Amino acid sequence: MVHLKSDKEIERLRASADLVGRTLGEVAALVRPGVSTAELDKVAEEFIRDHGAEPAFKGYRVGSLVFPGTLCTSVNDQVVHGIPDNRPLEEGDVLSADCGVLLDGFYGDSAYTFAVGDISDEVSALLSTTYESLMLGIAQATTGKRLGDIGSAIQTHCEGRGYGVVKDLVGHGIGRQLHEDPQVPNFGRTGSGRKLKTGLTVCVEPMINRGTASVRTEGDGWTVKTADSLPSAHYEHMIAVRPGEADVLTTFRYIEEALDVLPYELTTSVA
Repeated sequence: MVHLKSDKEIERLRASADLVGRTLGEVAALVRPGVSTAELDKVAEEFIRDHGAEPAFKGYRVGSLVFPGTLCTSVNDQVVHGIPDNRPLEEGDVLSADCGVLLDGFYGDSAYTFAVGDISDEVSALLSTTYESLMLGIAQATTGKRLGDIGSAIQTHCEGRGYGVVKDLVGHGIGRQLHEDPQVPNFGRTGSGRKLKTGLTVCVEPMINRGTASVRTEGDGWTVKTADSLPSAHYEHMIAVRPGEADVLTTFRYIEEALDVLPYELTTSVA
């Protein structure tokens, strides 16, 4: 069941989305070699609770599995759902931090992949391409377009550069539930799939691998890794479908301010 949101509901979602962005901004200021993901997780949880919200991921259940962290912290070849731990980050690592909150009955959800110190040119290119694909996908999320248009834009951009587009994991609707219909694949055919209607709120989140698109799940039941152990990148925005241009509810502004960097510039378009 797809629930189209009213303008009032979208503003409630925007508030949740803003808190996610601010939380990731707090995390961004601390990402460096020697810091553990458990330390980042503690900061994120305290910040969320201090602002009158609850972590959306902590205690999240899938069958008998219960996620233990506030953040999903996925390092290097971990694609998504990495569990925070006490291992220190190392120079050259990449860290995907995925954060969710529940504020006044509405969920927020966003992810960003951080460079830990200096990273290789090859990995930097993976991150920038994944970021670009997110923006290209969002550009297709307008009234009258279809889900396949979003996926096709992401897939074309990334596979054209030799990267693997993960097909086992997808984006999702969001609202009063963390995961709502519809699913939002990062692959597809232009003009195919569900037609997008004004008021649909979804998370667009390309998960792109340096090598193969194939993934495997670790024994903890959560952590998804690349099958060839090459690194992966993951960015996520919450958006509301609107005529003409998508309304991006989340923001990376707080992250970029903390890192003192400019956002990646989109240099390539997809027809």
